[in-house]
Amino acid sequence: YNMPHSFGTRARTRDMFSKKFKQHGLPHLSQYLMNVKVGDYVDIFANPSIHKGMPYKHYHGRTGIVFNLTKTSVGIRVNKPVNGRIIEKRIHVRIEHVRKSKCQKEILARKVSNEEAKANAMKTGVKVNLKRTPLLPKAGYFLQSPGETEITTIQTTPFSDLL
Repeated sequence: YNMPHSFGTRARTRDMFSKKFKQHGLPHLSQYLMNVKVGDYVDIFANPSIHKGMPYKHYHGRTGIVFNLTKTSVGIRVNKPVNGRIIEKRIHVRIEHVRKSKCQKEILARKVSNEEAKANAMKTGVKVNLKRTPLLPKAGYFLQSPGETEITTIQTTPFSDLL
């Protein structure tokens, strides 16, 4: 006899909607006072201690852009892959289930450094390359012989372990 299969909204979320060890309880006040503006990048991260305004499990851990602010909630645009195409979904989630995203941090820092480099290049008249370059292969080198011993090459014997 098989148990009936459940397809509820919180099915298979035992680990997803559970808090870490010693992290239980209600969210801090700073979570409610979080400064969010339209156009900000936010991560949807469901807080299992607050059941109201909780996002559906698919959106947990996704990053979206704020498009609307209400008294208690945040409207977020999230991309969702459906049958090989990407649909932009608009969902409203309570502020408790949202974190500020750090996905733009590196891009913004690079913008600032590029502007500084451009300004310096204009002053000095030196051409500067602002493009990112991939990591180049490491430079080759020769190993030093350990002590005064000569290095001897050992010839392999084929299939010696089978005899």
